[in-house]
Amino acid sequence: MSSPADDTVNKDLNVNSENTGNVNSDTPSVDSQPVDTTSAETQPVDSTPVNNQPANAISADSESLIRDSDNTVAPNSYDENQSTVSEVVNNENGNIPLNDNNIPKGKKRHTALWVTLVAVVAIIAAGVIFTLPILLSKSPKEAVIKIPKDATSQNVADTLTKYLGKPFADKVMRMASLRNSDFSKRHGAYLIEEGLSPMRVERKLAHGAQHPLTLTINGFRTLPTLTQRVARRFDFTSDSLKAALTDKATLSNYGLTPNQAIALFIDDSYELYWSASPEQVISKLGDNYNKVWNKERRAKAAALGLSPAQVMILCSIVDEESNKLDEKGKIGRLYINRIKTGMPLQADPTIRYALNDFTIRRVKGNHLKVTSPYNTYLNNGLPPGPIRTTSVATIDAVLNSEPSSHLYMCAKEDFSGYHNFASTYPEHLANARRYQKALDARGIK
Repeated sequence: MSSPADDTVNKDLNVNSENTGNVNSDTPSVDSQPVDTTSAETQPVDSTPVNNQPANAISADSESLIRDSDNTVAPNSYDENQSTVSEVVNNENGNIPLNDNNIPKGKKRHTALWVTLVAVVAIIAAGVIFTLPILLSKSPKEAVIKIPKDATSQNVADTLTKYLGKPFADKVMRMASLRNSDFSKRHGAYLIEEGLSPMRVERKLAHGAQHPLTLTINGFRTLPTLTQRVARRFDFTSDSLKAALTDKATLSNYGLTPNQAIALFIDDSYELYWSASPEQVISKLGDNYNKVWNKERRAKAAALGLSPAQVMILCSIVDEESNKLDEKGKIGRLYINRIKTGMPLQADPTIRYALNDFTIRRVKGNHLKVTSPYNTYLNNGLPPGPIRTTSVATIDAVLNSEPSSHLYMCAKEDFSGYHNFASTYPEHLANARRYQKALDARGIK
């Protein structure tokens, strides 16, 4: 004998059977298997109305039967997080799959979280695989990397390869590609220290400050030689520097003419950038020239009857005459005495300069006939420009020299580099004969 609960279950099964077309209204079970009704008989049935329905009308939303693997039927409790209650019904072709609407929301969120986590881990792993070799690599040695005007990435890659090797260069350029670095406006020289990572090298090339170079001026004898040597240190040609040094407007700022342009290059060391233009180099050295020629030194030059430019010319001759700083003041004063008395300077270094032959050790009569404004045997006064660069030490030695009556000098016969000075010509001839005898003894012609 069945209870009202049994009747209700059977009615519910009959409804499902009609929907699936597999169960007859006369058949008590889905698969013609007996249904275990023990739980229905031994437990009281809650007759409280659900959703305002009669107690004897139990809907699929309130309770459903799910057949397990042993073909038993068990009640499935209602989950408040689910929009519907999932059902699995066996038919002739197997289980009916669940659709998206029947997947619990909590399960959807859990699946999405796992997908996101896997994606993040994959991205991190790819990043590590990509960047780890870059982070672990180090520049093999120190190098100065020069980036020319309007450089391309290939220009930079070629320079890096030349100085630091292709494997390291490739890593640096990989970082540059990631950061979309533009080297076209990075004209300059950059110091890459040994042991830097590709990431730091790329950052330095793309955003870092330039590495200054040291330009040393010391005893250049001619302007063409000077411009060639200087241009080698920068990203411009010697011709462009020569052109800038012939600009009268520029040189007038320093009280110089194109013939005196080499005077700007006072023997010293200067810090400049490799990317500097000829005009910027001239400005840098010109600032130093004006600093050297302060009010005090200008006043001393004026007291000697000379302009700063004339002192620079005189000092260039003095430097060619002797390397002895303690004697340079005496030599400078001797030439000042000659200028004041209207005597030609008769300085042998000017003859070598006029002939452009600095290998001449003994100036002879045929050398003195050279036609040149720099021949101080034929022309009175100072030559039109310096015959070499000079130093602040020589400038001060001449400006601070003690007055004297010396008009003549001749190298000492001991070849010490010092000179014998004389105030009269007979005294000078005696000094000259001793020196010539020493030359002859050594076979110097």
